[in-house]
Amino acid sequence: MYPLALNIGQRLCVVVGGGRVAERKVRGILAAGGLVRLISPTATPDLTALADRHAIEWACKPYDQEELNGAFLVFAATNNPEVQRAVHRDARAAGLLVNVADAPELCDFQVPATIRRGDLAISVATGGKSPAVAAMVKRRLDRFLGEEYGWLTALAALLREQILAEEPDSERTRELFQQLLHDDIVDWLRDRQWDDVRRHAEQVLGRPISFDPESLTKENP
Repeated sequence: MYPLALNIGQRLCVVVGGGRVAERKVRGILAAGGLVRLISPTATPDLTALADRHAIEWACKPYDQEELNGAFLVFAATNNPEVQRAVHRDARAAGLLVNVADAPELCDFQVPATIRRGDLAISVATGGKSPAVAAMVKRRLDRFLGEEYGWLTALAALLREQILAEEPDSERTRELFQQLLHDDIVDWLRDRQWDDVRRHAEQVLGRPISFDPESLTKENP
């Protein structure tokens, strides 16, 4: 498997199946800004509620190859091996990337266990060999990585924008960011020591900086 982060914003992802596994796939797609077409004659209460709110499109019927039209990614998440194979065959024939639940040998891509802190996403994958190991590592990382890492990502993005507005990306700007991302800055953010954060950034950059701690914490939970 080749690891990558895929932008699925406003791209159609087709999920075949209406159970708990399909629900997890749908929630992951929505969290990444994707569009969902669900294909299943039945669905969990939560999936039904999403469809009622028009958060997803629900084709309430058995799987039909035509429902793959316009798809960017395809997920087969049923408990019917025949349907799973059909989705895999049709997606491959259409040149679409497909993920088949519980069948890593049929997957073009895996969905890793992912932790999100604002725009920071940390994924753990085992190439389909052991989802349980990926889940265990994710739980350990989840305890270690607090919300301050989301704030750090947002702050770094804000400062990067300000720096690049004054000078183009260069070896100098990369050096500045290495100095900005001092180990202590995570502790300062966690403890909301905004004056220390600001003082450190201004010392590195050699000029005053502007950021709003309240918006930083509210928008990047």
